[in-house]
Amino acid sequence: MKQQADTVALPGRSFSLGGKLKLFAFQVGVLIVPFMIFGAFLLFFGVNPVQLYVSMVRSTFGSAYGFGEVLLKATPFILTGLAAALPAKAGLINVGGEGQLAIGALFSTWFAVFYLDHFPAWAGLTLMLAAGALGGAVWAGVTAILKVKGKLNETITSLLLNYVASFTVGFFVHGLLKDPKSFNWPFSPEIAPSLRLPVMDGTRLHAGIAIAFVLAAVVWFVLAKTQLGFRIRVLGGNIFAAERAGFKVNKMFFWVLIAGGALAGIAGMIEIAGIEGRLRPATGVNYGYLGFLAAWMAWNHPLRLIVSAFVLGMISVAGNSLEIGSGLPSSSVYILMALVLFFLLGSGRRLNK
Repeated sequence: MKQQADTVALPGRSFSLGGKLKLFAFQVGVLIVPFMIFGAFLLFFGVNPVQLYVSMVRSTFGSAYGFGEVLLKATPFILTGLAAALPAKAGLINVGGEGQLAIGALFSTWFAVFYLDHFPAWAGLTLMLAAGALGGAVWAGVTAILKVKGKLNETITSLLLNYVASFTVGFFVHGLLKDPKSFNWPFSPEIAPSLRLPVMDGTRLHAGIAIAFVLAAVVWFVLAKTQLGFRIRVLGGNIFAAERAGFKVNKMFFWVLIAGGALAGIAGMIEIAGIEGRLRPATGVNYGYLGFLAAWMAWNHPLRLIVSAFVLGMISVAGNSLEIGSGLPSSSVYILMALVLFFLLGSGRRLNK
């Protein structure tokens, strides 16, 4: 039959052009309305929201340095977001990116300080990355074992392990990893210059953003284009169907959690090699939670996650402008982040078309 001119046919699905325009307008509105509500919040405190938003945009996009800072913030959000998104495709909720990043940072710092300081850059950075992935995987392995063997809820165990990870890092930076030249401050010795990631001139932006982009593309390819990804999606869609199809469900749960932890551990390595240069108790604090937020905002889609992480990175960097321009604390941007999340989740699956 002849289709009407205003209809686009797709395999298994068709959208009228008017319907697509309405969906696009809905998606744009879901992103704009939180800024309008936050603007009302600013007006309540006597701040001109238009001027403040212009200042925030200038601070993030007005220079190569500002744009580099946004990408710098987005990097750990992408990787910890992947640590949540990959298990989510298998029906698991991994809230442990925070702790997995911290232990990844601990492992990579330990190897960098005690074993890799004389290695050439290419070998040292590769081994550091492997150590970070190992650290995150080991920490996620605790959640995986408790899930598979103990039948414990992975959401609760991964969340509680974040606090254990924080105390574990604190134990080491106050003890075995403490810099003897730190004047009693709790941080590790600085890693060798050869173990620092290359940085773009005029900015603090390092090669870690490229690693994050590549890993996001790899996760998307595995999930969307491979048999393994298909099996993971089937498991996440219907565990009973997966069991009847002969899937080794517990084994898949275990390795998906391990892979997610490794991704978050790489984020920890990048923080050490790209930004900090040494391990501190506050290294990467809250990045795991913001990555989890980015994953939910993207409906756990690895490529959309890049966009949501970029948005959160922009809002995070703009917090300094908010503090300067309004007198409000920079942490006020978390209100804006929460509003964006609430509207995205409240919009339902309609945004996931």
